[in-house]
Amino acid sequence: MKIGAVLFDMDGTLVDSHGAIIRSWTRIAEEYELPLDDILAVHAGRPAWSTLESVAPWLGAERIRQAGARQLEWEYDDLDDVIAIDGALELIEGVDRRGLKWAVVTSADERLARARMGAVGITPPLLISTDDISAPKPDPEGYLLAASRLGVPPEGCLVVEDAPAGVAAGRAAGMRVVGVAGITGDLTVTNLVEILELLD
Repeated sequence: MKIGAVLFDMDGTLVDSHGAIIRSWTRIAEEYELPLDDILAVHAGRPAWSTLESVAPWLGAERIRQAGARQLEWEYDDLDDVIAIDGALELIEGVDRRGLKWAVVTSADERLARARMGAVGITPPLLISTDDISAPKPDPEGYLLAASRLGVPPEGCLVVEDAPAGVAAGRAAGMRVVGVAGITGDLTVTNLVEILELLD
């Protein structure tokens, strides 16, 4: 089926926020005496509380909620080295030029997502954040909600992801997934601009 919409993950796909993410998780690991390597092995594509549930379930629901909130608070204002991924702005311009619908589906909350995208000059016509859903990636809820709001059937959507949880979410939604940043999807590219060739 012809692609009618492109659904982008944010962190690691359109926005390079690696430094801010590492800094915030390092502080959480130190404060709660958690193994940073374990956190970094699973955090990609997931909200903070989901990562902590996976790595440190013994903290309990309330401490996990508190730690996740602290991690977000540190990230809201840590934008100094947040930049657009190479090719991201060109890709978005190309998607617009082709008249395709697009959205960002992120595991960040809306405040963080808008802060980071604002820092790099990206304004999505539709943003689906963790504020909009009940189940995070790898659950397909976010991608299915984006497709519904854009009025495009799931099979007409192309997902662009850099994390295994996001790839799983896109596939579970019945969408084709392009893997970037070394992640294998149904299709895999080495540069975001290559996706324009797929759309053609």
